[in-house]
Amino acid sequence: MKNLKFIILTVIIAFVAFLSCERDDICSDDTSTTSRLFIQFYNSANTENVKNAFKLRIQGVGNEEVLSDYNIVTANSIYLPLKTTETSTQFVLHKDYVLNDDGTTEGNADTITINYATELEYVSKACGYKTVFENVTISVEDDGDKWIDYILSATDNEPISNEDEAHFNLYH
Repeated sequence: MKNLKFIILTVIIAFVAFLSCERDDICSDDTSTTSRLFIQFYNSANTENVKNAFKLRIQGVGNEEVLSDYNIVTANSIYLPLKTTETSTQFVLHKDYVLNDDGTTEGNADTITINYATELEYVSKACGYKTVFENVTISVEDDGDKWIDYILSATDNEPISNEDEAHFNLYH
């Protein structure tokens, strides 16, 4: 009998707690939060064709960690997280990356600089604010051996507030 009372009491407490939650108390996975920059890769000789970059490795400048999704992979698009407390972010995109046994690397590394303005947008009580990136531009450092030919906006420089469509096209 004691166990039955305990179970009933637990169920009633859980039910009351569930009913007291409001929609804004939980930030669902479906809720749009700060978006990453979505870049699609294209063939610069035939600009309508998507083109893979092989053995791609991406690392943030000033950050020793490699982006976990892009550590020597083949990709025709990338998602890059931008710094929300600054107005620029840099990445090294290393194509044909090879780490030799002696610790040296091979391949072609290009550094891109992404400049932008940020604006906070209220999402909900549970999710808080998300950062929207505006006036985004990307430049590629010319080291004399670029594998990236050029990068163009795919959205006429609309604010970056979702990841549904590519924001920029990278031609190589």
